[in-house]
Amino acid sequence: MNLCMSHCVFPALDINATANFYVTCLGFKRVDFLNAIEPHICLYRDAIEIILTQSKGQSVIPNRELYGYGYDAYFITDNQQVLQDEFEKSNVKIIRRLQKTDYHNHEFVVEGIDGRWIGFGIIEE
Repeated sequence: MNLCMSHCVFPALDINATANFYVTCLGFKRVDFLNAIEPHICLYRDAIEIILTQSKGQSVIPNRELYGYGYDAYFITDNQQVLQDEFEKSNVKIIRRLQKTDYHNHEFVVEGIDGRWIGFGIIEE
């Protein structure tokens, strides 16, 4: 048996505002399941899926605040420069511009509407 895929699950104070950010700024498509027993919104872009759930009034605390460092999601992509340029045009907050890291990834990092840091990169040979 092999693991095939993963999806991020992000609780959000206002899942509609969070979904709108991902759609308008990061280019995701939105599918609502707000009338389900467990209400949620699915966001899709290419092979990536993010599932937004309601946090029931609890604030989102990003990993870097909880643990001192770390992203909240990391997506593998093969053309970081084009994606970074696209996000800049949408006024997305770029935390770290495209660079080669000390762990040999070519990546950049953005901050989402809920304060989450999301990395976009790939291991550079």
